[in-house]
Amino acid sequence: MIIGLTGGIGSGKSAIARGLQQMGYRVYDTDSEAKRLLEKDAYLQARVKDLLGDECYADGHYQTAVVAAKVFADEDLLQALNAIVHPAVEQDILDSSIHQLHDSPLIIESALLFESGLNQICDTTIAVIAPEELRLQRVIARDKTDINKVRARMRAQMSDAERAAKADLVVCNDGTLSIEQLCRYITQHL
Repeated sequence: MIIGLTGGIGSGKSAIARGLQQMGYRVYDTDSEAKRLLEKDAYLQARVKDLLGDECYADGHYQTAVVAAKVFADEDLLQALNAIVHPAVEQDILDSSIHQLHDSPLIIESALLFESGLNQICDTTIAVIAPEELRLQRVIARDKTDINKVRARMRAQMSDAERAAKADLVVCNDGTLSIEQLCRYITQHL
């Protein structure tokens, strides 16, 4: 079984993914796996450099902050980058066959689950939502960043309402329930 877990920046989807992992679920974090692919695959590197410039890599390492500054200021660049990265991530999931090698379900954690089309390889999808102000507070505290940068990233993502309408299960992470309680709720409803 493949379960798609999505939520906007600051929603708490990564905390829930870690909680589910502690319960025995396998997790494929698309952000970290995309970065791994962007650092090891010369073809992907060349495509990103063609799109965004050589400064996107330093000593072979993908420069997330440099890329983010460019793509979150230009919707066309963001879409072009996503068109490079998302198919590579999907292919990595399918090639690795990690979802076929184990009895336990695989959680695909992705902020852009629906936008990337990864939901199409999932048996079920879960959307984690949270009030926008709480999401802003979480990200500013976590990343020590500027509120305008966080808002720019939020605008680049699907809204909670859109995500919730597309998901099979919706979980509200507003602090009322602990991560452990939310994870138990999820496992009871899968």
